[in-house]
Amino acid sequence: MSTHRDTHRVPERGTALRTIGSRERRSHLTAPRVPTVGIDIGGTKVMAGVVDADGVILEKVRAETPDKSKSPKVVEDTIVELVLDLSDRHDVHAVGIGAAGWVDADRSRVLFAPHLAWRNEPLRDSLQGRLAVPVMVDNDANTAAWAEWRFGAGRGEDHLVMITLGTGIGGAILEDGRVKRGKYGVAGEFGHMQVVPGGHRCPCGNRGCWEQYSSGNALVREARELAAADSPVAYNIIERVKGNIPDITGPLITELAREGDAMCVELLQDIGQWLGVGIANLAAALDPSCFVIGGGVSAADDLLIGPARDAFRRHLTGRGYRPEARIAKAQLGPEAGMVGAADLARLVARRFRRANRRRVERYERYERYAQAFRNGGAGRTTRARSRSTTQEPES
Repeated sequence: MSTHRDTHRVPERGTALRTIGSRERRSHLTAPRVPTVGIDIGGTKVMAGVVDADGVILEKVRAETPDKSKSPKVVEDTIVELVLDLSDRHDVHAVGIGAAGWVDADRSRVLFAPHLAWRNEPLRDSLQGRLAVPVMVDNDANTAAWAEWRFGAGRGEDHLVMITLGTGIGGAILEDGRVKRGKYGVAGEFGHMQVVPGGHRCPCGNRGCWEQYSSGNALVREARELAAADSPVAYNIIERVKGNIPDITGPLITELAREGDAMCVELLQDIGQWLGVGIANLAAALDPSCFVIGGGVSAADDLLIGPARDAFRRHLTGRGYRPEARIAKAQLGPEAGMVGAADLARLVARRFRRANRRRVERYERYERYAQAFRNGGAGRTTRARSRSTTQEPES
C-alpha cells in the first residue's frame, strides 16, 4: 500500500489509542475539544487526517488500496493502518468515517456503496473492534455539509442544503444544527430526482435523473459527444487531447473554459442552468436559507455558479414574492468530508470520555473499599491474636 503524508503541524508524540466508547453527543457546543481522526473513503483511495476542535488539520495521510481493490476487508485494513499510523503521533480519541454510499440511521452499517463492494457492511463495529476507540460512520455528503456549516461557507445558517457535484450529485440537509438523515438514514440523494421524464439513462436504473444533466459525468459526456462527432466547436479540445477522446476530463474542460474556449464555457453554462433548476425544486420543497455547492465540479466557480444563480431565480416558485436562499461555493474543498467526519466523531467522544471516567471512578471506589476491607480485616486479626496471648491458660 502506497502512502502519502501531508503534515500541517506536527505536535509532540501523543499516547496510543484508548478504549471503546459508544453513542453520540448531539450538541457540538459541549463536545470535548480533543483531536479526532476523519476518514474520507473513495473508490480507490482513502484519506485520513487528525483534526482539532477548530477544524484545523494537524496531519493528513492518504493511501491507495492495493491493486485498486474494492473488497471490504482491504479497505478496512487500509483504514486501520492509516489510523494507527496517525495515533503514533497524536492522542486520538475517536474516528469518523465519511463513505460514499447509503449509511443506516444508526450510522453503523454501510447499506450500499456504488464504488465499493459494501452491501449491508457492519463497518462501525468491525473498526471499533480493531481500533479500540469509538467510530462514527456517515454519508460523505453529510460529513461535508457538517464541515461547511461548522467551519466554512454555511457558518451561521440555521437551514442549509449542501449539493456535492462530482461524477454524480450528492446532498445533505441541516436544520438547527442537526443533519436530517431521514427515517432510514438515506436522505439527501438529490441526484436521483427525475427532472426529464424519459431522459438519459442513469446507472441507478431510472431515466432523466438530475445528475445526468448537472454533474461531472454530464459535463464530460457532452464534451466527448461533440468531439466524437468532430464538431467544429470541439477542435480546440480535440487538439488538446491529441485526438484521444477518452482523455477529455472535467478538469480539462474547466481549464479550457477559463482560457476562453467557447464550447467549454457553454457546456459549463448548461450544467449550471440545470443546477439552478434543481436548486429551485429543492427550495420549493425544503425552503432553506442557504445552498452550499461543493464537489470537484464546483472548482469552475462563477463559470458554473453564476448560471446556476440565474436559472434558480428564473425557476423559483413564487419568485419576486419570497426571500431567496443564498447560493455559495463551498470553502473547504476536497477535505470537507474528512473534516466533517472528524468533527462528528468528536460528539461521540464525549459519551466515551464520560463512560470511561465512570469506569475509572468505579474502579477507584472498588480499590478504596478493598483496601479498607483489607486494613479492617488485618486489624481484627491482630486484636484477636493479642487477646489470645494475654489470657491465662486454664488449669
